[in-house]
Amino acid sequence: MLTRPLLALAAASLAFSLPAAAKPPAEPGMVSAADPRATAAGAEILRAGGSAADAAVAMMLALSVVEPGHSGLGGGGFLVFHDAARHATVTYDGREAAPKAADPHWFYGADGEPMTHAQAVPGGRSVGVPGSLRLMAAAHAKYGKLPWARLFQPAIRLATEGWAISPRFYNFISRPTPGLLNGWPVQYLYDADGKAKIVGTILKNPEQAALLQQIATKGPDSFYAGPTAKAIVATVNGSPRNPSKMTEADLAGYRVKERAPVCGTYRTYRICGMGPPSGGGVAVLQILKQLERFDMATLGKDNPVAWHLFAESSRLAYADRDAYLGDPDHVTVPLAGLLAADYIAGRSALLSETGSMAVIAPGKPAGAPARVAVTPGPEHGTTDLVAVDHAGNVVEITTTIESVFGSGLTTNGIFLNNELTDFDTVPDRDGYLAANSVAGGKRPRSSMSPTIVYNPDGTVRIAIGAAGGSTIIAQVAKALIGVIDWKMSAQDAIAMGLIFSPGQTAVAEKATQAETMVPALLALGEKIVVAPLGLKANAIEWVGGHWVGAADPRSEGVSQGETGAVVVPKKAAAIERPSE
Repeated sequence: MLTRPLLALAAASLAFSLPAAAKPPAEPGMVSAADPRATAAGAEILRAGGSAADAAVAMMLALSVVEPGHSGLGGGGFLVFHDAARHATVTYDGREAAPKAADPHWFYGADGEPMTHAQAVPGGRSVGVPGSLRLMAAAHAKYGKLPWARLFQPAIRLATEGWAISPRFYNFISRPTPGLLNGWPVQYLYDADGKAKIVGTILKNPEQAALLQQIATKGPDSFYAGPTAKAIVATVNGSPRNPSKMTEADLAGYRVKERAPVCGTYRTYRICGMGPPSGGGVAVLQILKQLERFDMATLGKDNPVAWHLFAESSRLAYADRDAYLGDPDHVTVPLAGLLAADYIAGRSALLSETGSMAVIAPGKPAGAPARVAVTPGPEHGTTDLVAVDHAGNVVEITTTIESVFGSGLTTNGIFLNNELTDFDTVPDRDGYLAANSVAGGKRPRSSMSPTIVYNPDGTVRIAIGAAGGSTIIAQVAKALIGVIDWKMSAQDAIAMGLIFSPGQTAVAEKATQAETMVPALLALGEKIVVAPLGLKANAIEWVGGHWVGAADPRSEGVSQGETGAVVVPKKAAAIERPSE
């Protein structure tokens, strides 16, 4: 009989309180997103008197139009909020949920064997109940200033009047997954001869515009009940490939959950991120805390030893994530144990400046079971955005539909996610359920890592997040080391090449400084290959009395001040565009 691992979740309040003396900076707001049209939408809302939450919602909606392959109303996400008035950090879980009918063998075929990831993605079974719209509504209800309908205007204009295919978007549609897209999306994205529509082609989406107008007028409930909900259920259950068992009750019952933020210190800074079902907040903190005993500042960004230590610390954090992180409403998670000082010290002791670990394995934190099933799976896609308003409120959101174009299924002009493939396809090993096994109503583990960093006085130093599947954790940790230890700007820290090591073999990002370090890393015992990485990050930091935006030069993202010009990051010739 399968037994669920007995893990322990640390009790915590739903908001982390900052020092009462912290004062929000009275500065114009700023936004940063992965597409300039989304950034423009956020800046428009700030200028209209909107809050950071308002601007973030407008950017999410705009991204659903111009980055339909990465995010949208058919997906979900996580939000980390700095409440300047309350001096508190609040986090919202808008992650997609499995239908109530789902069970641990949800991704097994008729032959009784588990599907491969490629087999599980297309069609209805991979689709989770979308959470993005409920996430937007929750943020607006508590922290919004402008009317709900006003936030939809930029996205409705884009869907109605059309938007131009960008070089990056063309990169995605010119290399489609065979058989993923059928019907309307093929007509939307491809010419009659089957070739991707060229850069500059204007795409109009009247169905999506009508859906956005409906939600703007009637509210989010009109998406989760009524004709739209019926259409979603009919689409996923009637899919020719992998039909689902979703119900209208699954949609009607979906709720965003306010979770306790995961907070800890690194050097003199307070780091706050998203807790489970995200593995990002825990893993980012583990990477940093395991490195804290080393003098990373003196080693410097150009020292292979610093990157070797980063790679080794990452391996330990990813191993713990794969073993212990899951939906805390379905499995208890040893959160306190994973971040306990003695546990971190023991894990850090495994790191050496002169050699590599022979074996990578999860540790045994307090509250962990005697045995666990470790069945990691791939992650993809995603987008990120950040907004700050003149009152000093900060919103960091990472949102996704999982793989590029999700499940391939569409309704009302939007793409439906394939988030359920973030669950472990094989749910058990030797009679023990994996923490991230499928269950009805459960939310899959994610690497999304929206993060806010505080100065010792409680003021915000930087808000940052990233896209790119399981690389997200490493991207955020790398950038924070760059800013905190190496005194880099957020822009330069994001642009810096990455050593990505979720397992024994690391990947040095091709055509960056990371590639030049490969010989030295090999000498330290690293197993390492060189390859491009699909990276994409955004940030806003407080520097010299002002907010300064940052966007990844690998992407088409930009930042923009409430009253200032668009800031386009300098494209580093040595960094290839992402291929995710």
